[in-house]
Amino acid sequence: MASLTLRLPHSTHDQLKVLAKQEGVSINQLVLTAVAEKISALRTSRLFASLKEPVSREEFEAALAQVPDTDPDPWDLWTKSR
Repeated sequence: MASLTLRLPHSTHDQLKVLAKQEGVSINQLVLTAVAEKISALRTSRLFASLKEPVSREEFEAALAQVPDTDPDPWDLWTKSR
């Protein structure tokens, strides 16, 4: 695993501490999750932008309807213990 030194304004760090405590996770975990979400959003946006033809809402819903409706695997569930 790699490490990264990140300089933040004190106000941002203070907000991170509060949010991490509210979520019951470490600051590291909160930042990691935020970065992963941003990466996912950017990659998804770029994927859709790269399509040769726009996908209609109907085509999207038809593709989504092909995904089986099942419960998530246990390791995909996120539960907060408070």
